[in-house]
Amino acid sequence: MIISVLRNEAKEPLFSAEERIEMLREVVAGYPNIQVDSFHGLLVDHAARHSATVLLRGIRAVSDYEYELQMAVMNRRLNPGLETVFLLANEAYSFVSSRLVKEVFSLGGNISGLVPPSVEARLRRRMSKLRKKGA
Repeated sequence: MIISVLRNEAKEPLFSAEERIEMLREVVAGYPNIQVDSFHGLLVDHAARHSATVLLRGIRAVSDYEYELQMAVMNRRLNPGLETVFLLANEAYSFVSSRLVKEVFSLGGNISGLVPPSVEARLRRRMSKLRKKGA
């Protein structure tokens, strides 16, 4: 299995692609059959470079499904041999998004159990740096 991070210069995430890759590698370190990679451009091209035939996409809510269905149909049009499989999030996590976690955390809320402990620690350090810059 390959976990792929899109390098999207149009977005300004809290963590760079390299930092997100590091965090993912820390979290999946105990799983020898998982690798973490990144890419620019189309996911279908990235999948083809790795000879992938299946994309596994997570869905939290109906709004995710609508977007993911559009992407799956387009990906199938671009590469008919590439299947998309949707994995539904456990209802306990169906509301979790990076935007919401960052917002709750920045306002002093508890995010324990919503992200891995190593990610929470990095988030603490990053927010601390940002607060010092803003002070």
